[in-house]
Amino acid sequence: AVTTERVAGKPWQAIHNVSRPTYTVYPPKGKNTGAAVVVFPGGGFEILAIDLEGSEVCDWLTARGITCVLLKYRVPGIPYDWHCDCRAHNFAIPVPALQDAQRTIRLVRQQASAWHIDPHRIGVLGFSAGGYLVAQASTNYDLPVYKPVDAADRLSARPDFAVAVYPGHLAAPDGFNRNVPVNRRTPPTFIVMAEDDHVDGVEQAQAYYNALKEADVPVEMHL
Repeated sequence: AVTTERVAGKPWQAIHNVSRPTYTVYPPKGKNTGAAVVVFPGGGFEILAIDLEGSEVCDWLTARGITCVLLKYRVPGIPYDWHCDCRAHNFAIPVPALQDAQRTIRLVRQQASAWHIDPHRIGVLGFSAGGYLVAQASTNYDLPVYKPVDAADRLSARPDFAVAVYPGHLAAPDGFNRNVPVNRRTPPTFIVMAEDDHVDGVEQAQAYYNALKEADVPVEMHL
């Protein structure tokens, strides 16, 4: 289901009730850099802001010679389902979304040659809840969240780089979400957030930045 809403006077599309994950590949325009980015739209794991935080960033990436893969991951996603009184703690792993993210990264890596992509230059970029999914994909890439189905699942689900745009679910009362196991193999990360973000709060970006710095992961943050 698709509904059109407005943000700052601009219309945008929200996709609801995605039960079957799909991805759309946007080929690069002009010179192909060989890099690819899998994009995770935001929406609180309830909906997907598919254009404002999806196809629009793909237009930006492809204009710079980067292949964009826009993922429609399943929403609402357990345990983040607002339709019932079962919404879990904000620090839980978004299992269906992570399953879809891991599978997509592996499929892109499998298709790297056919799509003229460097299999070692596949990154992820996400907004808000999608930014949290970026952190999950960047740290829980070896977590077996689904049973392998074919040869693609023998490939690595680790992104080579990551971009988290106003991510959520990261700042915990004790400092950081323990379900995001940052380590030295977490990919280099770029974080950007508005200081007056009152939805997720700037402390979300700061908490992730601090965890990455402590693990000696290359990271850059713009507030």
